[in-house]
Amino acid sequence: MKKLSQHRRMILLGVAACLLLAGFFAFYQYRRSPNRGLPYHDSFATGKAEEWKALGGTWELMKGSMRNDSDERGAKLLTGSAYWQNYSMEADVMLLGQGGNAGLIVRSSDEEEGVDAYTGYYAGLRNLDNALVLGRAGHGWSEVTKPFFADHSRVFTSKWYHLKLVAYGCQLVAAANIPGESPHTSIAVNDVDCVQSGRAGLRSYAAGGVWRNVVIRQATQPDMAEMLRQEHSEKGEGPPSQSAGSETQSSFHAPQAGHPAQTPPSNPEAQPISSLKLFPVIRPQSATIRGIVVLTSPALFVQDATGGILLKQPTGEPVRVGDEIEATGMVRPGAFSATLEHAGVRALWGGSPMPALSVTASQAATGAFDATLIEVEGRLRHKEYGPEDNLIFDFDSGPQSFRAMMKRGRGDYLYNHLKLDSRLQIRGVAVVDSAYTEDLTPFTLLVGSTDDIVELAGPPWYSAPHLAGMAIGFLLLALLANFVYHRVDKWRLRTIAEEREHLAFEMHDTLAQGFAGIGFQLEAIRIGVPDELSRIHQQIDLATELVRHSHAEARRTVDMLRPRQLESEGLLSALALCARRLVAGGSVAVTSRVLGEVRPIPLRMSDHLYRIGQEALANAVRHARPSRLNIVLEYKKNEVRLLVDDDGTGFISKEEQSGFGVLSMRKRATSISARLDISSVLGRGTQVSVTAPLPPGITLISWPAHFLRFLREHFSNAATAEPPHPHPYRG
Repeated sequence: MKKLSQHRRMILLGVAACLLLAGFFAFYQYRRSPNRGLPYHDSFATGKAEEWKALGGTWELMKGSMRNDSDERGAKLLTGSAYWQNYSMEADVMLLGQGGNAGLIVRSSDEEEGVDAYTGYYAGLRNLDNALVLGRAGHGWSEVTKPFFADHSRVFTSKWYHLKLVAYGCQLVAAANIPGESPHTSIAVNDVDCVQSGRAGLRSYAAGGVWRNVVIRQATQPDMAEMLRQEHSEKGEGPPSQSAGSETQSSFHAPQAGHPAQTPPSNPEAQPISSLKLFPVIRPQSATIRGIVVLTSPALFVQDATGGILLKQPTGEPVRVGDEIEATGMVRPGAFSATLEHAGVRALWGGSPMPALSVTASQAATGAFDATLIEVEGRLRHKEYGPEDNLIFDFDSGPQSFRAMMKRGRGDYLYNHLKLDSRLQIRGVAVVDSAYTEDLTPFTLLVGSTDDIVELAGPPWYSAPHLAGMAIGFLLLALLANFVYHRVDKWRLRTIAEEREHLAFEMHDTLAQGFAGIGFQLEAIRIGVPDELSRIHQQIDLATELVRHSHAEARRTVDMLRPRQLESEGLLSALALCARRLVAGGSVAVTSRVLGEVRPIPLRMSDHLYRIGQEALANAVRHARPSRLNIVLEYKKNEVRLLVDDDGTGFISKEEQSGFGVLSMRKRATSISARLDISSVLGRGTQVSVTAPLPPGITLISWPAHFLRFLREHFSNAATAEPPHPHPYRG
């Protein structure tokens, strides 16, 4: 039964695991479903639009509609799932300005701020050439257009139009008409290498727009067939067969800079600037263009809705930025833009400067925006004064680098105040001519004035100069703290020494002198006592001996409190003098010697070594009855060793039987990170060895580690050390 129960439990666990995996798989499939969230209808009328994400523009809900008042050329508003595939999108659209377009986006992905900075399809109405536009964006642009048939072949501003875009498989159909009216204009495209899925969105270009009644539904084959039938009926053809449908459809034109609408010029003689690239190279021809001046220095650049052009050796009346002009000259086609040589310039009327295209550095590096006014963001990497009174700035924008150039003029102030690694927005005319790029960068921006460079953010605080400055400041503070600490520690040790000396004088003048006086009085009493009183003589002699011994102990204590010779003669000489005083009048021989190269010992360490050696000498004289005392001070590379050796009676060394003197010696050794070794053999004497680390030579590299180790040892010792007993002795 128990085995059966375990078997049943395993089966239940397996079933639960399978159900859990199935649940995860179902949720995963639901998240990737191409129909999740469809159908969709906007909630603009109720003031809700949380599901929409803006990239550029000034998107606001107003009177039940979504409105963008900005004339930015890369304004997008997106919603939906990245897995939507076959669906249709329709809405009422109104344009708010001249020279631009507004419409719908389907199958969008990889969105960024900037012109055509996404991958997907767009359909919209453009009043520059009064056309319905169906295009494909892929961080570039290609399109097909058709004149708008309704409303006398014009697209008006501030008027509602109904726009619909259907994507099914690789077929796309866009249709536009006036709401409530049946005449409509449509375009069909079969994009062989099509974008399969993506989000939906709203978009405007160089003009504001208003959208309402946004509806997104799943598209089917009958929906596409109906749209294609309408497109063919508009041409006066019969319903297309399933196989022939794609053959009659248009294909996208090659991408051109700035949305190349091939618009008919308002002047019959003027030609779109982008069309000049198609002129023959071998046989120069004359052409007339019409556009707006975007730059006058160091060269004259003119731009229309289709692109920009450089005017070499222009003649005629002077012009300024923003003027609309007409120019006639000889065309020199180039790889990315044409040049108009010996152009005669005629100003038509003044106007405001043309807004710049907001693009990425990677887009500008392709050359698609050659001779076009653009704005790019980048980090300032280098700046210098160039030839011909120019200021040159080098920038990085992600993996792409580029250069900006401007006349010096008022730029000195800007040049001096712009810091390296600042994030800037630069507006200027992009050129790919090697005369400007010097083949160092893909393109160069020709900047007109200091107002065209805007600082977005200063250099980060963690830049190399800042970190170096902080490191130097920290080192200086640490040096100052180290100096102050050592100075305070020196003052503290001096105060302790002065207090000890004062205490020694007090003991010498009171306690020691008192013992001496008592001894003299006892001697006088003994002399006055008759000889027959032998017992009293014996007691007086005992008292005199005790006083003499106490007087000697007081003198030894005074010498311990006031080691003047330690400062004047050094550690070894002070210990040798102490030993000779201890054995004065006896037959004990005292020898001392030094080994190694003598090095300065810190005062604190020298004092502790002296106290340890003094205690070892006193113990040997008091308890071991030696005939020889040997003191050795040995200097090694990173340490100093003090050895006190005697040939006395010795003792059995047991840690638990150590007296207070030995414990005091160990405490003192620990306080200076020294190692104390005591070895003794009965009948052969005792060796007391203390080895202390000397501070290494301080260098610019090693002193921080030395300083931190010093602080760690100091605070550790301060927390654990106990003050030494003023009268250490061996128990």
